[in-house]
Amino acid sequence: MSVTVTPAMIKELRERTAAGLMDCKKALVETDGDQDKAVEYLRKKGLAAAAKKAGRVATEGVITAYIHSNNRVGVLLEVNCETDFVAQTPDFKQFTADVAMQIAAMNPAAVRREEMDTAKVESERVLLREKALAEGKPEKMVDKIVDGQIAKFYAENVLLEQKFVKDDKKTIEQLQMEIVAKLGENIKIRRFVRYELGEGLEKKSEDFAAEVAAQVAAAKA
Repeated sequence: MSVTVTPAMIKELRERTAAGLMDCKKALVETDGDQDKAVEYLRKKGLAAAAKKAGRVATEGVITAYIHSNNRVGVLLEVNCETDFVAQTPDFKQFTADVAMQIAAMNPAAVRREEMDTAKVESERVLLREKALAEGKPEKMVDKIVDGQIAKFYAENVLLEQKFVKDDKKTIEQLQMEIVAKLGENIKIRRFVRYELGEGLEKKSEDFAAEVAAQVAAAKA
């Protein structure tokens, strides 16, 4: 027997997801009133819709700046969307702020794979292959092993493939897809520049990612 969807249930789901009234009602009907399943239903629906928007032209947006509290790391970031209206929304601004913090914390080399320095990737592949052979790995398995390690290399160095520092259950690409689904426009991280005080000079090593994670945890407390 199906559950009767009440206005209170719809209100709760809207508060959790910011989805439209009819979308919330449909999600609750499809999931027999289970709020958690309804949230997942809307998430999947939104991500599918977001994928369809990926080819649309996005020439508006913002250039945002992030300076870490210790004044040792700074980021300039350009994020594009389709209209100036969306660029001024709190959700879009929060997204750009989160991405800028991510860049400051995790120091990616590029936004997406195809923008990576091919010489650097190939050099890493050669080193990994030599290491695998030196460790006595079977030669017929080496290329497969190296492919897996290169995938990890991309996950560490490509912004869209990095784990989000404020929620490591999702990647930056997933975060981007979620904001596309929520705001209904194509949104793209275009480019960034990251500055670190004394970069290129010999200095004390710091775990900046851990520092950001600690600040996020403190803010939630």
